[in-house]
Amino acid sequence: MVKNSNPWNDESGDNDNWNNVEQMPLKHSFKRWQTNNPKDNWFGYAKYGAMLILVLWICSGFYQIQPSEQGVVLRFGRYAETTDAGLHYHWPTPIEDVIKVNVTQERSINLGSSDSRDFRNNAFTESHMLTGDENIVDINLTVVWKIKDAKNYLFSMRSPDETVSVAAQSVLREIVGQSEMQPIITGDRGKVEDETKEELQRVLDEFNAGIVIVRVKLQKADPPREVVDAFNEVQRAKADMERFKNEAEAYRNEVIPRAKGHAVQITQDAEAYKAATVNKAEGEAKRFASVYEAYKNGKAVTIRKMYLDSIESVLSKANKVIIDPSQKGNLLPVLSLNKSAAKE
Repeated sequence: MVKNSNPWNDESGDNDNWNNVEQMPLKHSFKRWQTNNPKDNWFGYAKYGAMLILVLWICSGFYQIQPSEQGVVLRFGRYAETTDAGLHYHWPTPIEDVIKVNVTQERSINLGSSDSRDFRNNAFTESHMLTGDENIVDINLTVVWKIKDAKNYLFSMRSPDETVSVAAQSVLREIVGQSEMQPIITGDRGKVEDETKEELQRVLDEFNAGIVIVRVKLQKADPPREVVDAFNEVQRAKADMERFKNEAEAYRNEVIPRAKGHAVQITQDAEAYKAATVNKAEGEAKRFASVYEAYKNGKAVTIRKMYLDSIESVLSKANKVIIDPSQKGNLLPVLSLNKSAAKE
């Protein structure tokens, strides 16, 4: 049976076990640190402890930047560089430090709502704006933005959110002040949104804000509650005016063409009567001229013919038949066609 004795127990007197322990690496290391002077032992411990702390301090300079972030490195509190996604190293604190900024996150501010009270004491004043036609409109605007340059975002402005809010309100007041109330309330909101976004981006770029405006949305554009009833009355009156105007335009479009057509018809009838009268007169004049020419060539014949034509024209309308008494025995019964026709 193998004897299992404690190698650290001096009372056992087993020097072989002690010699075996001395051959262990841990024992050699421990004996290497041991000195006869206790102060020297503590000095060794402190030296290796300081080396360990130094290694940990140096390793603390490694940092990881996510794809959605930018890293801003500060050297003694002053900007040094900007790093993108990946594993990087900087001198450990307090020499250098890094600030990680999320550049893909969408941030938003609201103008004219209760959220805007974070920066102003009176949301009523912020939401009410004067239009170009001297009316007051109650507007609620949402601005969505992202960070495009972490350095400018951190060091160009003291309070980026408040700066965006103030700039957005200023730009919106300018655009609303140049527009009329009716288009803003009804159907021209897209134009106001586009102009506000473009002008706000230009102002922030002048400030080197490091911010990009994603979108601008008019959540509300209404007349103030205090005058909404009067405003609705005005809108109804305007709607009635437009309705009456449209009805008048429809009546005008119906009557005027008909009158013009009737006028054209009268003009055409007059032209036709004129042409017929002129042609008849010209025909009568030509006939008279031809008779006159015939009269000059043969007066007796012409006079005789004119007499017979006149007698024929007169007697053809008479209801009586005149008979020569000398021809009494040679007469045949005559049917009065004119009288029969009159009876029919």
